[in-house]
Amino acid sequence: MRLLLDVRRRQMDHRVPRYVTHQRAALLLGIPEQELSRISRESGLGHTEHAGNQKETFFTYEELSRICLLSGRQLVRDTF
Repeated sequence: MRLLLDVRRRQMDHRVPRYVTHQRAALLLGIPEQELSRISRESGLGHTEHAGNQKETFFTYEELSRICLLSGRQLVRDTF
């Protein structure tokens, strides 16, 4: 029984989440949360879940990749 629990625990430790929260996405991308909100709003990337009076925006890793490209283009445009 103990061996079975150890195997399951190791399997769970290697799972990659399908979605990333808004706060974690900003941290991973290295951009302020306000900038991520702007890019998300303008591009339509991310999806917002509502629970009562609270809401949280989530992103897939594919969306993070696209946001990374979009934020890079904005940085180049602002530089020149």
